Amino acid sequence: MRRETVPIPAPDLPASPKLSKSKPDVSGVENLIRAMLKKHRTPFMLIRGSVLERQFQRFRKCLPEVMPYYAIKANPHPKIIKTFIKLGAGFDVASASEMKQVLALGASRDKIIFANTVKSAEDIITARRRQVPMMTFDNEPELYKISEHYPGAQVLLRIKVGNEGSVVNLSLKFGADPEDAHLILRKARSLGLVPTGLSFHVGSQSKNVENYLQALEISAHIFDQAKEHDVPLKIMDIGGGFPIQHFDNEIGVNFERMAFQIRKQIRQLFDKKVQFIAEPGRFLVGPAGILVTQVTGRAFRNTLRRGQTFLSALAGPTCDSFDTLSLDVEIPELYVGDVVYVKNIGAYSSASAVANFNGFPPAKIVPV
Repeated sequence: MRRETVPIPAPDLPASPKLSKSKPDVSGVENLIRAMLKKHRTPFMLIRGSVLERQFQRFRKCLPEVMPYYAIKANPHPKIIKTFIKLGAGFDVASASEMKQVLALGASRDKIIFANTVKSAEDIITARRRQVPMMTFDNEPELYKISEHYPGAQVLLRIKVGNEGSVVNLSLKFGADPEDAHLILRKARSLGLVPTGLSFHVGSQSKNVENYLQALEISAHIFDQAKEHDVPLKIMDIGGGFPIQHFDNEIGVNFERMAFQIRKQIRQLFDKKVQFIAEPGRFLVGPAGILVTQVTGRAFRNTLRRGQTFLSALAGPTCDSFDTLSLDVEIPELYVGDVVYVKNIGAYSSASAVANFNGFPPAKIVPV
């Protein structure tokens, strides 16, 4: 995914440099970076606690009926998890390791969802021992596994829904067919489990609100169907995928408008007693992250100059072609030692980096 990259002068900076005033937050961000460059070697990633709190409160304001369960896979840094614990968030974990991490940091076991539809027997046993009962599934064989190792667990059936327009289509890998939902839920009950609700995921960075609206309509029908078959459900997990702006001038991302339509659909289709949760990851932590790095080398290939800028590719230091931030960004000419920072990169960046690949350590995370 392309990221907005902004060059600033090399670290030997004047005390009061002239900065562009066209964007209101540029001066504050660059002053912060200058201060951090005096304390830390590049590359490092700043995680701003104030932005974590702002995004959490923004979510709660726009979707007050929906409790966010932070998907820690987006960025599992302990300071981030502790921040969301203080704010009252729940947590979406995908493994016993993630479960142990959030519990050790102080998360409440009744505000954790084990949101992996295919789990190892060992991880299910860990959930039982740690008394984390709520988990997702999307297939019948998983129910036999859960009933064997965690009888009485609270299970949410993940259904397949549309992911049109999303950056990552998750319904290719996860989700039961909605028409089979009531049969699978009844099977769960017959095995001694507690069918508690449904979950879905519309795909990562979903700008198409229709994905959510259609998924909610499908889910409401299953809720009604389950009630008719004496399997009342009480929790609706609407997953993640809530989009963020990666660029200052990016269009098509309006969380407030999207949330308004989602909230309206919830009110129209569901009983007030239904508990709603969500699994935002990128939305909560993405805008908080700023990657700060420096130019270590440059090369001119098929040079295309446009006024004072060059059409450029920005890549990391490894010998892997996937180590690329952008292939077509227009930036001023950069020199070895110049500092470049990348905004809105707090999610699925350092968390996905392979430690010491090619012998390079990942960027240090610096909470501020």
